Amino acid sequence: MTDVSPEIRARAELAEYLVRTGDEDRAAFRELYLRTNAKLFGIVLRICGEREAAADVLHDVYLTIWKRAGAYEPSRASPITWLATIARNRAIDWRRAQKIRVATPLEDAPDVADSAPLASDAMLAEESRHGIQVCLDELEPNQRDSIRTAFFQGVTYAELAERVGVPLGTMKSWVRRGLARLKECLER
Repeated sequence: MTDVSPEIRARAELAEYLVRTGDEDRAAFRELYLRTNAKLFGIVLRICGEREAAADVLHDVYLTIWKRAGAYEPSRASPITWLATIARNRAIDWRRAQKIRVATPLEDAPDVADSAPLASDAMLAEESRHGIQVCLDELEPNQRDSIRTAFFQGVTYAELAERVGVPLGTMKSWVRRGLARLKECLER
């Protein structure tokens, strides 16, 4: 991998650590944790809104990763996307269990990461350059905005439906149809 960009190399290494974690390689799991914990903590904190709760949820996230890493398929998703999905879902589960709403605007949320770009951010940027943005732009505005808000800001479908003023079923349909179109676009 000498002629490969640092972002692609970092993504491949992360995928390798994830696959090795699936084989119960503790050293690979430790390296996976070191490379991803700041990013995943940021995702979880943004959704939970409380540092202590986010730390607890992050612990559950890594337990889930340890248990499910064997099911990771590099050909289906980038490693950071797979990991971020687990973190997002665990945090949303925690919020639902708490039956609370976090009304703090994102700009008022505490800054948890340093200003240096993370390798995972570089990987996400690389992935974005390969078509996600183009495919998102092809969606209808209501689908595109709903998907971005739900997946990038961690807002539940119920909260999103309330914000937009549509029934929950309508919101779910927008997201489901948008994701189907997004998948078709990305497979082209």
